[in-house]
Amino acid sequence: MRGELLLLSNSVVHGGRYLEHARGEIAEVLGDRRRLLFFPFASSDHDGYARVMQDALDPLGIRVEGVHQVQDVAAAVRDAEAIFVGGGNSFRLLRTLRDLDLLAVMRAQVERGAPYLGASAGSNVACPTIRTTNDMPIVEVGSLDALGLIPFQINPHYLDPRPDSTHMGETREQRLLQFLEENDVPVLGLREGSWLRVAHGRAVLGGKAGARLFRRGQEPSEHVGGADFSWLLGTDPRFDAQGIPSG
Repeated sequence: MRGELLLLSNSVVHGGRYLEHARGEIAEVLGDRRRLLFFPFASSDHDGYARVMQDALDPLGIRVEGVHQVQDVAAAVRDAEAIFVGGGNSFRLLRTLRDLDLLAVMRAQVERGAPYLGASAGSNVACPTIRTTNDMPIVEVGSLDALGLIPFQINPHYLDPRPDSTHMGETREQRLLQFLEENDVPVLGLREGSWLRVAHGRAVLGGKAGARLFRRGQEPSEHVGGADFSWLLGTDPRFDAQGIPSG
């Protein structure tokens, strides 16, 4: 994958403004690019969402173009300097991308070098599937297969179990362990305020909140900002596919 990826757990942190916590990281990923193709399909208010995005990126001098406003959507993707897929409902987002037949053309544009930025649902669709989303399946999607820009799963908005909670439903941890019972694919639980940046064969955790990594047959492991997950991409010769040192 040639294009750099910035996969955010969330768009807003408590007490902050939209994308404020990650604005510096976004600026680094975009570099000298000044046009951004925005995908608002996880929300029902496409125009309103595009305005929110434009307001958030105005300080960076970025012009946001909502993909819902163009005549030829596939051509707009092929011409995109950079892609940002916003958060909301992952099922609604994936259904629209499938209805517009955009998955392959988006993947190809990233392979040509366009950066891909996603938040929440936008990070979910960067994974092989959206099976580790937190969202309710409010629409039928046909298939849960997504972009596959990375070979593992992300769980955005990851919440730690609370030992003092009286809630009797499954914790996020329990739900992800259930996923691993059926799917032998690592899952990175990104807490709010954290992100994963992927470039040049490296995947590095960013932000201050940290993350938990879930793998079949192993206890979940805790990781802080700066943690190197390149081995999850299969590109780090120091580790095998399970993160075990090769030497």
